[in-house]
Amino acid sequence: MSERLVVDPITRIEGHLRIEAQMNGAAIAQAYSSGTMVRGIETILRGRDPRDAWAFVQRICGVCTLVHGIASVRAVEDALGIELPPNAQLIRNLMIGAQYVHDHVMHFYHLHALDWVDLVSALSADPKATAELAQSISHWPKSSPGYFADTRKRLQTLVESGQLGIFANGYWGHPAYRLPPEANLMAVAHYLEALAWQRDAARLHAVFGGKNPHPNFVVGGVPSPIDLDSDSALNAKRLAEVQGIIRSMQRFVDQVYVPDTLAIAGFYKDWGERGEGLGNFLCYGDLPDGGLMDPATFLFPRGAILDRDLTRVQEVDLHDPEQIQEYIAHSWYDYKTGKERGLHPYDGETKLDYDGRGGVKPPYRHLDLEDGYSWLKAPRWKGHAMEVGPLARVLLLYATGHEPTRELVGMTLSRLGVPVAALYSTLGRTAARTLETKILVDAMQGWYDALIANIKAGETRTFDDSRWDPATWPAETRGAGYMEAPRGALGHWIRIKNGRIDNYQAVVPSTWNAGPRDAEGQAGAYEAALEDNHQLADVQQPLEILRTIHSFDPCIACAVHLTHPETGERLQVRVS
Repeated sequence: MSERLVVDPITRIEGHLRIEAQMNGAAIAQAYSSGTMVRGIETILRGRDPRDAWAFVQRICGVCTLVHGIASVRAVEDALGIELPPNAQLIRNLMIGAQYVHDHVMHFYHLHALDWVDLVSALSADPKATAELAQSISHWPKSSPGYFADTRKRLQTLVESGQLGIFANGYWGHPAYRLPPEANLMAVAHYLEALAWQRDAARLHAVFGGKNPHPNFVVGGVPSPIDLDSDSALNAKRLAEVQGIIRSMQRFVDQVYVPDTLAIAGFYKDWGERGEGLGNFLCYGDLPDGGLMDPATFLFPRGAILDRDLTRVQEVDLHDPEQIQEYIAHSWYDYKTGKERGLHPYDGETKLDYDGRGGVKPPYRHLDLEDGYSWLKAPRWKGHAMEVGPLARVLLLYATGHEPTRELVGMTLSRLGVPVAALYSTLGRTAARTLETKILVDAMQGWYDALIANIKAGETRTFDDSRWDPATWPAETRGAGYMEAPRGALGHWIRIKNGRIDNYQAVVPSTWNAGPRDAEGQAGAYEAALEDNHQLADVQQPLEILRTIHSFDPCIACAVHLTHPETGERLQVRVS
C-alpha cells in the first residue's frame, strides 16, 4: 500500500474534520474520520435550571440554529410529562420545516454544489444556450439570455481580479468535473440567487422566535402569544408574512432546487455506485400531529433499517439502555468503566483523555489508529453502526409506504435511468436531501393552514404552564428529547435531581456519521462510505473525498467543543 492521504481540514463544513485515507494506488483501501476539537458542552449544564438548558445548548453551533433548542426543551418536557397545546406543536413544526428548507438549499448550493460544478468552466458558456437549458427544465422566470450574460460578466470580473474570495482554493479544471459550461453557468447563477433567497427564508424563525439565528424557546410551548390585534404578538400581519415565506420557499424548491439536482445528477450517474458504506439507517422520527410526541403521528417515522432490508423496520426506544450506546475505544475520552464498554446517554460521561492513555499530550502528526484518534465518540444502535440523515429518513418513509415519497423516488430513478440500488450511494444521499425538502415545504402549508383554522376557531393557546413551578416536579426524573435535525437523528438526554440538571448528554447527527471505529473495529458512516468504490482521478486534489463527505452535510461543531482540560474555560479570541 502507498502512503496515507491526509485531508485536513475538510472545507465547506462547520467545525474541524480530518480525513485520513490509506491508499492502494489511486483507490481508497481504508478511511479514518477524526473530529479535531474537544467536546465538553454537557459539563457546562450540570447544576443549572433545566428550563434554561435550551439557551446554552443552542449555542453548540452557528449553523444548526434551532435544532438543539428544540431537542433540549423536549427533553425537559419528556422528563416532566408536559403535553403541548396544538398551536405550539404546529409552530414548532413550521420552524423545524423552515430550518430544513433553508439548510438543505444552502447546503446544496454553497457547500456541496461546487464539488460537481466547475466555476471557471462557466466562463466559456453561451448565455443563450444556458437560457435554453434552464428553460427546458424549469419555468423559473429569471432564465433569460441577458440574465446569464450578466452572471457570466460578474464571474469574469471576479476571476480576472485574481481574488476569488469564497471561490478560492477550488479544484477548478479537475478531470472529475463533467458538466458542460452552460450547466456550470446555470448552477453558478442559482448559487448567487440562493444567497439572496435565504435571507427571506430565515425570517420565519424571527417571526415565531424573535430572532435568527438561535430563536427563543420555552419549556411547555413557544414564546409566540397569538393576538391578531396586538402589535407585540403573533398578529394578522405576521401570519401573512409567514404565508409569503412559505410560498417563496415552495417556488424556489420546485423551480430551482429540484430541477438543478436532477440536471446535475444526470452527468454523474456512476456516483450511484459508490459511497454507500454501512447499509444501516436510523431515524428517531419527528414532526408530530398534535400536542403529544406520539410516533404514530410523525411525518418522519421512527425506526431502524439493517442491511438495506426495507421490508423490516425495527422499533427504536431511546430510553432503552441496551439500544443506544456511545463507545470511546478510539476516542480521546475515558469512562469510569473503561474504554471498551459503551454507555447509554443517560449514564454518559464527558471525561477527556487526550492521548488514549490518560495523558495530556497534543494529538498526532498522523492518527494513531491503534488508540484514540478523534474527539467524537462512536454511537451504536444495538451494537450496529448506523447512518442518519436525509437518506435514512427517505428510506424510512419509502419503507413505511408514504405515497408522496414513493412517487418522488420513482420519478427520480426514472428520470436518471438508475436502479433502486443507486439510493444507497453518494448520489442517492444527495438526491434524498432534495426530495425530503420538497416533502417538507409542501407539509409546511398544511401546518400553516391548521394553525390558521385553530385561530379562527378561537384556539390561541401556545403555552402550558402547569408544570412550570419546580415545586410540582418529582425529586428525580429523566427525559429524552429528540428530533430529526436536517443532518439526522439528534437526541438530548437529561437527568434532573432536586430541580437541577444532574447529567446531560447530546448525541448529534455528525457523531453518528463521523464517529470513529468502535471496540469491535466497526467503521463509522463516513469511513465506510469512503471505503466503498472510491478511485481518485488525482491524489493531489482529492475531490472525490469531498463529494462523499459533503453528501452527509457534516457539522463537526455540533459534535465537538473546546474546553480547557483543567479549568473548563472555553476558547477565547483576544484582539490586542
